[in-house]
Amino acid sequence: MTSAKTPGKRSGGNDPSPSFRYRKTLKACYLGFVTQAISANFAPLLFLTFRRTFGMTLEQIAVIPLIFFLTQLLTDLAAARLVDRIGYRICVVASQVLSALGLASLAFLPDLLPSPMAGILAAVVMYAIGSGLVEVLISPIVEACPFENKEGMMSLLHSFYCWGSVGVILGSTLFFAIFGVSSWRILALLWAILPFWNAFNFLSCPIERLVEEGESMSIRNLFRLPVFWLLGLLMVCSGASELAMAQWASAFTESALGVSKTIGDLTGPCLFAVLMGVSRAYYGARSEKLDLTRTMLYCGLLCLGCYLLASLSASPVWGLIGCALCGISVGIMWPGTLSISARKCPRGGTAMFALLALGGDLGGSVGPALVGAVSGSAGGDLKAGLLAAIVFPILLILDLLSLKWMERGTKPQDLSDS
Repeated sequence: MTSAKTPGKRSGGNDPSPSFRYRKTLKACYLGFVTQAISANFAPLLFLTFRRTFGMTLEQIAVIPLIFFLTQLLTDLAAARLVDRIGYRICVVASQVLSALGLASLAFLPDLLPSPMAGILAAVVMYAIGSGLVEVLISPIVEACPFENKEGMMSLLHSFYCWGSVGVILGSTLFFAIFGVSSWRILALLWAILPFWNAFNFLSCPIERLVEEGESMSIRNLFRLPVFWLLGLLMVCSGASELAMAQWASAFTESALGVSKTIGDLTGPCLFAVLMGVSRAYYGARSEKLDLTRTMLYCGLLCLGCYLLASLSASPVWGLIGCALCGISVGIMWPGTLSISARKCPRGGTAMFALLALGGDLGGSVGPALVGAVSGSAGGDLKAGLLAAIVFPILLILDLLSLKWMERGTKPQDLSDS
């Protein structure tokens, strides 16, 4: 990174605002989360196309998201130990280059390799590594910038993942409507342009240290902190609460309302992502007037109510409303957990952010898996699966209450003392 000085105390020189020179950094980080949204959402739109084009079975297709999330998890784990040694700039540029290469390779490798499945998985692994690095790096890069309203900036930053998700769903749907699904290889190349261009932004923007060299906590010391285990559980519950609904929103909407897949995607995951983005943007604008922990508690209660409404309502319309409003309730959870963690463990550094990303991805795998397993046991009843998922917002609420109890009489800097 460029400097070991504390970024909040940097002089802006003749610049009236010390944060002015970090606007390019912020723009690159916004686009980094849009890139992650493309990586996570583009291939799932092509699952049925892969089946028709390459003769793949549903079992083979199911391996694609599994490999994507598993690669992200392994990347999170590796980044906790390696990023500080290699350097933020090299790693974040690599995240964009790998994302671009993976998306572009999706257009060629399935046809070039002897097995289309091998080609798809090779491309997925490349952009999944890039996506995992984005998840680990972008948040601490913004946290290290000298912005006054860190919690609001973090929430606004993460809203760009939502806007990216909406953009890739709507953009791909429009492209396919005009040029046909058979032109998906061209679209893969077009989506690859964004991360390739953004790599140059990260090459030239200022990047600061989150914690001064030699002062960040080790993984072993983080594991010794009781508060870190609570923060880790909070991240697992945040990821599970969000993705248990998001991953099943399309199927739930189709089965509850009896609509086509296109309408199901637009009224299910797309509407969910829009409302999640609105929630994050709203908190980003109002964060200075809102208490973060209290806001997350209210969101946890709303999330619990949304899961109950979606799973217990006899009306399909009310079920859809519960599904959509869940996007509002989970919006602040992931970025809010990162902000709370930075406040309670100010010396956590890169290792803390990487382990929290690992926890979020773990929750994002466990949550949808629980919904699927319970639904399958109930004869394909998704409402039963969503009802089982209330365990995640309940644990989140209890976790937040425990953190508030622990906070009494304890200074934030004391929580990260080893």
